[in-house]
Amino acid sequence: MRTARIVPALLLPFALLIAACGGTSSADSSAAGSGTDGKGSVTLNVGDQKGGSEAVLRAAGELDNLTYRIKWSTFTSGPPLLEAVNAKAVDIGGVGNTPPVFAAGSKSKITVVGAQHGSSDGEAIVVPKGSKLTKAADLKGRTVAVAQGSSAHFQLVASLQAAGLSISDVKVSYLQPADALAAFSAGKVDAWAIWDPYTSQVTQTLKARKLTTGSGVVNGLSFQVASPSALADKAKSAAIADYLKRLSRAQNWVYKHPEAWAKVWAKETGLPYEVALASVKQSNGTRVPVAVDDAAIASEQKIADTFEKLKLIPGHVDFKSYADKRFDGGLPPSTTTPRKY
Repeated sequence: MRTARIVPALLLPFALLIAACGGTSSADSSAAGSGTDGKGSVTLNVGDQKGGSEAVLRAAGELDNLTYRIKWSTFTSGPPLLEAVNAKAVDIGGVGNTPPVFAAGSKSKITVVGAQHGSSDGEAIVVPKGSKLTKAADLKGRTVAVAQGSSAHFQLVASLQAAGLSISDVKVSYLQPADALAAFSAGKVDAWAIWDPYTSQVTQTLKARKLTTGSGVVNGLSFQVASPSALADKAKSAAIADYLKRLSRAQNWVYKHPEAWAKVWAKETGLPYEVALASVKQSNGTRVPVAVDDAAIASEQKIADTFEKLKLIPGHVDFKSYADKRFDGGLPPSTTTPRKY
């Protein structure tokens, strides 16, 4: 991506930015192996994003005593990760709430098998310091930057609807985060729909102000998405079940050790520690492992229907056909209240 014109102090590694919600960009389709953990005859190919599952599992000690192997592949965004799942190159990987909808829209062979519910306070529409805009309704006729097909895209649509506006009432500038930051910093856009940790970074570094957040308008869900062929393999399915349990324990560890995780996350991604900690307490650490239940499916269906109406998804998506509840045992409902610090 084009990042040369961004002020170094504001340059957040792009892989991390996309990891939070999975914006679309063909330039971000590469994957690089990060190594292998565990031992045994079964290998689980896991798609990851910088500072994601591998980092948190390792920090929480959940990569110890594996009776199967995990081969890691690192992707720069959700869409190419799900393309790899569709191609059977990856057995499972974590993404935000919107990439599965677009993958389903393209008839990809994917299955949602795990979920987390976190605070949506980090999903925000931000305006520059000194902006005269005070509420979402003030965006009418204004230019708003957003990554097309991202969770922020849906958050923008939903926030506008809540304010009595439609997406056609604003001038949408489809920009990936690196370019959006440059445009926002230069005053070329009036607002920016974004997600954590970028939200924490621009509010701290640029003193940007939240015009509105995703609280009450977006579902706050993120997902683990598996390949149907891996789920059909008895040994790999058992490994996936264990892997999901380890992720749940690691997320619980993050909540209890925000400072320790922020240090690891900062080191993994290049985030300033203060920004990492703010993001952990606002978003990352608030996530609760939850079931892929009817409420979660209905919430994703709403996203799919919204993008279908905007003609950004070709044809109708029946999200229920892309979900598998077999690993839900013992997990709380998807509507469980996120944690707070």
